[in-house]
Amino acid sequence: MRFGLLRISDEWRRTTKTPIWCYFHLEKRFMTTSKRVQDRSKKKRVHELEVATEKWKITSKIIFLMELLKQEPEMVIPVRSLSHYRKQINLPKPHRISDFLRKTPKLFELYKDRKDVLWCGLTHKAEDLMEEHQKVIEENGDKAAEFVTRFLMMSLDKRLPLDKIAHFRRDFGLPMDFRVNWVHQYPQHFRVVKPSIDEVEFLELVSWNPNWAITELEKKKKMEMEMEMVEGIKTETLHTPGLLSLPFNLKFPANFKRVHSYYGEKIKLFQERSYLSPYADAKGLKPGSLEFDKRAVAVMHELLSFTVEKRLVTDHLTHFRSELVMPQKLMRLLLKHCGIFYVSERGKRFSVFLTEAYEGSELIEKSPLVLWKEKLLSLVGYRGRKKKFEVDSESDGEGGDGLRLLQSDSDVEDLRVEIEQQDTLEYKDPLLEDDSEMDIGEI
Repeated sequence: MRFGLLRISDEWRRTTKTPIWCYFHLEKRFMTTSKRVQDRSKKKRVHELEVATEKWKITSKIIFLMELLKQEPEMVIPVRSLSHYRKQINLPKPHRISDFLRKTPKLFELYKDRKDVLWCGLTHKAEDLMEEHQKVIEENGDKAAEFVTRFLMMSLDKRLPLDKIAHFRRDFGLPMDFRVNWVHQYPQHFRVVKPSIDEVEFLELVSWNPNWAITELEKKKKMEMEMEMVEGIKTETLHTPGLLSLPFNLKFPANFKRVHSYYGEKIKLFQERSYLSPYADAKGLKPGSLEFDKRAVAVMHELLSFTVEKRLVTDHLTHFRSELVMPQKLMRLLLKHCGIFYVSERGKRFSVFLTEAYEGSELIEKSPLVLWKEKLLSLVGYRGRKKKFEVDSESDGEGGDGLRLLQSDSDVEDLRVEIEQQDTLEYKDPLLEDDSEMDIGEI
């Protein structure tokens, strides 16, 4: 271990009573026990899930722009106006919006009007895709309503702020008019309430459905048991959520094998410990207790199971700490249970995956919305023949290179997602560092 040089004056030596070795010890501890996600070793990353992160990031940007254009009266917009949405598509300066659009000529077409203003519109393929997307969402409406209802059933007061749920619109496969029309199409499940004029709108549970108060983990276990049965009479009973003893499916990467050798017994104890169902009343649980944290893992597992990609942006999850009775240090919970969840730190926002849902970089079970996204991704690429563009000496409306002819049938290379190897600080994994029994209490 290398230490930085500490300049210690004679006066400080005479006045202080703290031994010098304590400061060396503190510096050593600071350099080796960082809990930051970015400081995770490169060896601890799951390359396949990092590839999946990049893939979903690209589709999110493209879908955002396509939805934006669809809302325009003529489905066209000046490229200069798209600069206001740099934050939403995570395209910082000096990168140009026009360059980003030109990489996907099968979905976006660019042209200039007589006033030399650069415009962007959707191609015929993109318009057809958007119509197909609308049909898929409509067909998935009942399932999305079930997931939103179960989301409300897991909450403490059986209602959630509408603004917060809107963060999960694409993750749950909800339509663009989610807040205006869609929330009123299922009055038997939920309703929009506003306690007072100054308060925000809430989505409130209307009726409790006992058949939906069953976790996805319980359903899979039940299906496995039914498949093993030879012949028998199935009886339907009302389900009451309570204590569960079902273990979580663990999927550690190959380079996490040492976790089992160091903490295999503690992982076994964690898996065997009973926990409260995400749909049961959690008011009596003590924050920081083992039971509290294991229930939080179950809530996260259930919520990720609802999503289209079995993945969520972590900062969206932090909005629901109080409503879902979750720990304050949610990131530590996710990092701790690396066999159940995987956290990707690519980009400005971290993403958390449900590892059991993926085989490599591909989802094991793909919903119609995922298949649609993969179809969209197949049309995303880079131009191979820029010589087909007619270049003007004057800059375009966004400070570009003044393309006159911007829609052609040039070949488009398939998008290849490559993960750059970034140097990070080596540190011990939180799971191997904590001596407590899978405890995620406050540090």
